[in-house]
Amino acid sequence: MQRAASGLLIAMAILFIAAKSYAHVHPAIGFVQAFAEAAMVGGLADWFAVTALFRHPLRLPIPHTAIIPRNKDRIGDALAAFLRENFLVPHVVARRMGRLDVAGVVGRFLARPTERMAGRLRQGASRLVADILEAMDEERLGNMAKGALVHRLGALNLAPLIGQALDAAMRKGRHEGVIDAGIGWAARTLESQADLIREMVSQRAGALMRLTGLDEKLANAILDGLMKLFAEMAEDREHPVRKRALDGLQNLALRLQHEPEMQAKVARIRDEIIANPALQKWIDGLWEQGRAALLRVARDPEAVAAGKFGEALRQIGASIESDPALKIVINRFARRAVVGLTASYGDSIVRLVSETVRGWDAGTITERLESAVGRDLQYIRINGTLVGGLVGVAIHAADLVF
Repeated sequence: MQRAASGLLIAMAILFIAAKSYAHVHPAIGFVQAFAEAAMVGGLADWFAVTALFRHPLRLPIPHTAIIPRNKDRIGDALAAFLRENFLVPHVVARRMGRLDVAGVVGRFLARPTERMAGRLRQGASRLVADILEAMDEERLGNMAKGALVHRLGALNLAPLIGQALDAAMRKGRHEGVIDAGIGWAARTLESQADLIREMVSQRAGALMRLTGLDEKLANAILDGLMKLFAEMAEDREHPVRKRALDGLQNLALRLQHEPEMQAKVARIRDEIIANPALQKWIDGLWEQGRAALLRVARDPEAVAAGKFGEALRQIGASIESDPALKIVINRFARRAVVGLTASYGDSIVRLVSETVRGWDAGTITERLESAVGRDLQYIRINGTLVGGLVGVAIHAADLVF
């Protein structure tokens, strides 16, 4: 467009020279000469005006030229103030957000995503996640993640949690199953180790008992008594030994919640488990599996959207669409969130705009503004050339008439 405007100006100059040379041929040539002469004046005037906005015409330091570079700081401040006063005002944002059905848009997108929109969103998000994961140092990121996990585990006070869980389980009667399982395990263990117990009794019995066979009878009596005890405990919930076990659990729950010594013991066990190489190896494997899973999801978003996760999203979208009360809640939350961000960070956004413009050098701001509006400015030059020519024709006609 610069070449077109300059070419038109040169064409008017050539036309003026030609018309002046042949002015004696016919009186109508005077109109052509007047048109070309006035067009050159109009074109040159508009060239000067357009150029003066961005730089000094012909590099001459003429006053009131290069307006934008000289006033870039003031322009940045004015632009920031314009944004603050007309856009980043809480009541303006609230009024605009009040007309937006954010919940409806979200619900429709989740329930019935169009192929183009959903595809672009999934691909863009997946590319972003994959690029971030692959760009980060795998070892450093892994160490950070594993370190954070180990730190959280180490800071966890397990004893009160275990005590509270045990106490809650006993209040709801869930401890009975644990005691039953313990009794069953003890009975099975005793039965499987019966020969070992007989051998132990025989070794500790005297020679006379072994000679008379009383050691075997004693061992059988011990085994039968223990098995009978386990059977009675399993059948009778009010058995004294069973009650002793319940009292022990209650005491353990209380100590775990309130006794510093017990809590310190549990903490030592926790630290020993965390320091165990087997646990460290498990955490390493957990991180590698998690990172690999994230990369698979990021590289194949279609599979995720088509799976259970995608079905869950569609169900959420359908719920939002069919529930007017939920829509109201979501829209109110979105409006308050955006208004809150505007109120909290509006000044920061304005300051960012102002400081960014101030940070640009004169050449940068000139180039960016000229590339944004330069085409229209060249049309001003073209229009000025043509309008000037028409005014020249009108003046020449008036001169001939009067």
